[in-house]
Amino acid sequence: MNPVLAAPAAPSAVRRSRRRLSLAAAVVATTTVLAAVSMTAHAAVPPPPSGWSLVWSDDFTGAAGTLPSSANWIIDTGTSYPGGPANWGTGEIQTYTSNTANLSQDGAGNLRITPLRDGAGRWTSARIETVRTDFKPPAGGVLALEGRIQMPNVTGAEAAGYWPAFWALGSPYRGNYQNWPGVGEFDIMENVNGINSVWGVLHCGVAPGGPCDEFNGIGSSRACPGGTCQSAFHTYRFEWDASVSPQQLRWYVDGQLFHSVSQSQVGTYWGQMTSHGGYFLLLNVAMGGGFPNGVAGTTTPTSATVSGRPMLVDYVAVYTRGGGNPPTTTPPTTPPPGGVVDAYSTIQAEAFNAQNGVQVETCSEGGQDIGWLSNGDWARYDNVDFGATPPKDFLARVASGAPAGVSGLVEVRLDSATSAPIGSFAVANTGGWQTWRSVPGNVSAVTGRHTVYLTFSSGQPADFVNVNWFTFRR
Repeated sequence: MNPVLAAPAAPSAVRRSRRRLSLAAAVVATTTVLAAVSMTAHAAVPPPPSGWSLVWSDDFTGAAGTLPSSANWIIDTGTSYPGGPANWGTGEIQTYTSNTANLSQDGAGNLRITPLRDGAGRWTSARIETVRTDFKPPAGGVLALEGRIQMPNVTGAEAAGYWPAFWALGSPYRGNYQNWPGVGEFDIMENVNGINSVWGVLHCGVAPGGPCDEFNGIGSSRACPGGTCQSAFHTYRFEWDASVSPQQLRWYVDGQLFHSVSQSQVGTYWGQMTSHGGYFLLLNVAMGGGFPNGVAGTTTPTSATVSGRPMLVDYVAVYTRGGGNPPTTTPPTTPPPGGVVDAYSTIQAEAFNAQNGVQVETCSEGGQDIGWLSNGDWARYDNVDFGATPPKDFLARVASGAPAGVSGLVEVRLDSATSAPIGSFAVANTGGWQTWRSVPGNVSAVTGRHTVYLTFSSGQPADFVNVNWFTFRR
């Protein structure tokens, strides 16, 4: 039985960590200013060793100046999730954008996330998260999350406030934004202020306190082997080993173990962070906030902080070992003819049986979509058959040209437009009313045949989303 979270905090609030301050102190004392070194090396995603399977990866081989694949990544924008805590819950001061000046592939096999300061002193940067939210070990197997990354190549006073990270959040956080730290967070790589050190941290349980000593987390750090974290690429890897009892979490840099946590340390809260559908990955460079401020002993960034030093990401990969076949994503299929609709087929949004406030329009991806959707609108789909096996989530193809400050929820309800939602996700501007993005949402276990309602909820009266199709996945 999962405990009820008391006063849940925002993800990575631990970056205000007292523990991290003590870990950083010795490193800060010996840090020297390093000359800038240009490192743009590219390596292909390594083939899995014997016994391992490659589940998912991105090698960032797109053309120079292009955004990362929308099939793989969601680009976060603004200063919070819709309805989430301000400043992403950490006190960071930048605004995330989808501008290619902040986020782009470099044409040499790397992704660049570049913080920039404008003439008025305002910072922008980028943050992305995987579309997939189902990364977890197979039963009795092992999961590995890996990235080859060069941190922003800046040190000393010029690096004050830089906060690059490669991390993972439990899937129930998406669309909820208030259930941290119970859903779990794995900080695979974090760094602040250009220090030659990598931090690895687990967040779990309740906040404050709990088994992970929130808002600190259970963490450790070390200097990067060989070249510094800032001057060279290093491989950061996290493993969740469900093949042993108690289960273990392990953190590596360049193949060297530097942190581990046992299931026994987490106790009864372990199930809360491992029994859901899985995790999604994030890459970002924040500026300022609790963690860099605490290490620096002052507010960051400062007037000495330089703009424009990117984090370079060569690849990100997910591997599994043992425990049967790795999870796969099955492409949607056309729904069968007749009166019964397969929940696991592609359900065209315009194929509703009834609606309220919905209009149908021509879709840029072919066919039609439903649009002009705002608070209180709904579409009904009859005789949707989930069979005997419940879905793990649902996926919808959505687009939004909503103005700044306008967002809402796409919700799934069963048998009544006013029943409690069994699942939802939040959506805001995607770049235009025909700029499509596939967004997943968690759903409660459901079997059998039902009437499915897509309902649309927003705190603003304006239209906020179009829908092309949706499906359920198991």
